[in-house]
This record gives sequence, C-alpha cells and structure tokens, in this order.
Amino acid sequence: MSETLRNRTSPLRKPELPSYAVSPGAGLIRPATQCPSPNQDERPSGVQPELIIIHAISLPPGEFGGSQVRELFTNSLDWDAHPYFKEIRGLRVSAHLMICRDGELIQFVPFERRAWHAGESRFRGRSECNDYSIGIELEGEDETPYTDEQYLHLTAVIEAIRECYPHISARHIAGHCDVSPGRKSDPGPAFDWLRLYDGLCSGRRGER
Repeated sequence: MSETLRNRTSPLRKPELPSYAVSPGAGLIRPATQCPSPNQDERPSGVQPELIIIHAISLPPGEFGGSQVRELFTNSLDWDAHPYFKEIRGLRVSAHLMICRDGELIQFVPFERRAWHAGESRFRGRSECNDYSIGIELEGEDETPYTDEQYLHLTAVIEAIRECYPHISARHIAGHCDVSPGRKSDPGPAFDWLRLYDGLCSGRRGER
C-alpha cells in the first residue's frame, strides 16, 4: 500500500493522555520535576484543596523557554537581568505546578501545602483562594495560543488531582481572571476552555 493511500485510510487517533498519579498525604504528583519553592506555608487547619486555578506566566513577558519563572518561584531571579524585572523586584510568589510549552511538568509546592499564587481573590463568595486551591501555571500569555502538549498534560494532571481529591468537580476549575476579576486577566482569551472540558469528559468516558 502506498504511503498516500495509507494516510488516507488510517483513522486519526487522539493522542493518549500521559499518566500521572498524586501521592495521598504527601501531595506530590509523579512524574514531575520537583523544584521546591520557599514561598509556601501550611493551609488552615482541616482545609483540603477544593479548587483548581489556572494561570499563565512568562518571564520576561511574552518570552518562553527560559529559566526565569523557576528562578522567580525559588527567589533566585536576577532582578537586574531585564528591565521588566525591576517592576517585580522583591516579589515572593509560587504555584503548585507549571506546565511548560513542551508539556514538561514542574512541581514547586506539594498540594497539601499553600502556594502563594492567587493573591487577593474570591470564588463564589469565598475569599482567600490560596487557602483551598491548587494553582497551575501554564507557560504562556493571554494572547498567544497554548500548545497541544500543554492541553494534553493539563488534562491528565487535573484528572490525577481529581482522583486524589474527588470533591474537586469540573465546576471547581477557574482561571485567575475569574477569582481576581479586574486585577488579573490570565490565562486570557487564548485559553480554550471548551478544549479543556472536552478533554476531561473524554478522559472520564475512557475510564468506563
């Protein structure tokens, strides 16, 4: 059979979701690069993750593939390396996870602990979202389309989180723009929410 005919007759296959697992109690996801951030603390007593917040980040803004986000989250960023960094000098922030453009997953804070990602925030009338949320950063910015690899890994990561914390439903996934309206805009209009939800629904159907 010719290559052309084979390409015409072979059914298109959806890529398989990567396999992730969260260790109960420790709140670590595997496989992932562990890059511990000092910008974390204990959640309030008795509080477990109930919300996933999706962010976008790039440093300098609009530039991808460097180490600057990791350096920011680990308090090792050279504030003099770029003019923009002077605007955020001294910032102490983190997220639980970051998904790079190529799909690499980095964990900065265990899910059982509080990362400093949402700031002043409110979800359905409840303030202080950092207390009860998991923050996932996508390497990107509001107006640039996210990559296929990012959607694929984000879907798989959320499924693993929800398996460990089953009370987090699809209705408890929000953007930073949703919990901090007017102050934050990420993940922005470039993020395809329908694609994420379709992936989550397909993954759940595949388990049956």
